[in-house]
Amino acid sequence: MLSLHQINGWNVSHKLQKRKLLIAVNCVAGLSIFFFGYDQGLMGGVNNARDYIYLMGFGYTEDRGEDRNVPVITDSLLQGGIVASYYLGSLVGALLGGWVGDKIGRIKTIAAGTAWTIMGAILQTSAQNHSWMICARVLNGCGTGILNAIVPVWATETAEHTSRGQFIAIEFTLNIFGVVVAYWLEYGLVYVDSGVTAFRWRFPVAFQIVPLLFLLGTVWFLPESPRWLTKVGREDEALYVLQRLRGDGSDPADTGRAQAEFEDIKNIAELERSAKHSTSYWSMLTGKGSGKLHTGRRVQLVIWLQIMQEWVGIAGVTIYAPTIFRIAGFDTNKSQWLSGLNNVTYMISTLFCVFTLDRIGRRWTLYWGSVGQGIAMFLAGGFGRLGADALTDNDTVKASSYGIASASMIFLFTAVFGATWLTVPWLYPAEIFPLAVRAKGNAWGVVGWSIGNGWLTLLCPVMFGAIGEKTLYIFGVCNALSIPIVWALYPESNQRTLEEMDLLFAADTPWNWDAERNFKKLYAENPHLVQAAQRGHSVVDPETGIHKSRQASYADVYGSGRTESIEKDSGTSGMMEKS
Repeated sequence: MLSLHQINGWNVSHKLQKRKLLIAVNCVAGLSIFFFGYDQGLMGGVNNARDYIYLMGFGYTEDRGEDRNVPVITDSLLQGGIVASYYLGSLVGALLGGWVGDKIGRIKTIAAGTAWTIMGAILQTSAQNHSWMICARVLNGCGTGILNAIVPVWATETAEHTSRGQFIAIEFTLNIFGVVVAYWLEYGLVYVDSGVTAFRWRFPVAFQIVPLLFLLGTVWFLPESPRWLTKVGREDEALYVLQRLRGDGSDPADTGRAQAEFEDIKNIAELERSAKHSTSYWSMLTGKGSGKLHTGRRVQLVIWLQIMQEWVGIAGVTIYAPTIFRIAGFDTNKSQWLSGLNNVTYMISTLFCVFTLDRIGRRWTLYWGSVGQGIAMFLAGGFGRLGADALTDNDTVKASSYGIASASMIFLFTAVFGATWLTVPWLYPAEIFPLAVRAKGNAWGVVGWSIGNGWLTLLCPVMFGAIGEKTLYIFGVCNALSIPIVWALYPESNQRTLEEMDLLFAADTPWNWDAERNFKKLYAENPHLVQAAQRGHSVVDPETGIHKSRQASYADVYGSGRTESIEKDSGTSGMMEKS
């Protein structure tokens, strides 16, 4: 049994257990996710601040009757570039965070990413020109990338496989709460000094430091991931943390479950430690030397899932919602008000996912989300066009009706997105990668998010300026295309342990039906396979994809010709090289 001094005395794992400890982990993780949401929603209001527009030099404001300080953008590429530079930083930060997270652990990496982000926020708050702002946003984005790469992994590695989706969904309710806070804070600041001073945009930018300080101060009190502890050989600590997460030992069932889960994790860690294969980002991307693990395929899946998440329309709606509502015929003030109200609906809708994600699975969640979002985007664009035509004909009654209808479709889109596509692309990368590269694998997901978001936020002002409401049709088409892509390529991860994912991706083709067929085949040939994985008695040979019992000798798996060399040097045996 672990001596308590091996884990700091102030660690809450000594006081809390089971669901209370899981809630504590997810509350602290939620601070990071809240900040992430706040940072996403921030630029929607900042882009409409008069002082910011003039200081950055991408436009001016004008009064149109009673509508004051209407933004007029003269350099949409600069406006989009300032927003998109954040995602360049998050791309770099994600790769850095994944690498550091596997080296020094989840907790220290979260602390480092938080400190980095605070520095970026301070520089953004004090920006004096667009060059300064771009550099500050790159730095801020880098810190955010570190956090986004490691926080979902930490939360996923502590949760049970039956409730992973539920906990991540709850965290993303906090994510959208951050977006809501950003919008309403900026809306309220419109009335401070008539919204023309620097305070309107500098204060919201500085406010993001508040949750980051809380995160930096509290993360040290939470337990490290038991899976990372096992990976680096700190097995006593890992078992202790698992026992606290699953129970205090007074219930034999809890003790057995924690021990079984620990054995399963340890088996996977032992096999991966004995394997001589590269875990570099390049090897992961190309899949070189990964054999039946097919890490290259998994990397491509998570990158494109995140890119699809942005191109179904949410990146445009979150940041450029006021622009969309102005296209629908609303004045500047009402556009800001509607944007904030839309995000309240968005936040409430995320609660739906809490109750459905672990019941209907990841794939069906994405299916019905794409259908609802696609319909909403096409209708929003159509009503927006009809409203603009009515306004041209001076038919204000029809223009108002169509504007309201278009706005309603935007509300519907964000509600459906919050209940579906918001959570799955962040959960999936944290689930499907092997333990040895799980943080790096999740980092690839953040890379995809950075590419999709950066690409889209750079293009959105250009597209809205050039083709107006037709931009929404593009998003509608992307939703339609996502359905066959998910159906054909993305295996279901719901209700499967993290250690079973290697079985799921052992098939030699990228098709989902082959993955499921191969999984069933392994089960049929080895009836104890799946049950043993859940009891902590199985691993998978990454070269052959065949089950290896903990009691089985290496000769049973690899053949007697290799047993001797493996026993001599299990750490450098090259077990995962292709023959």
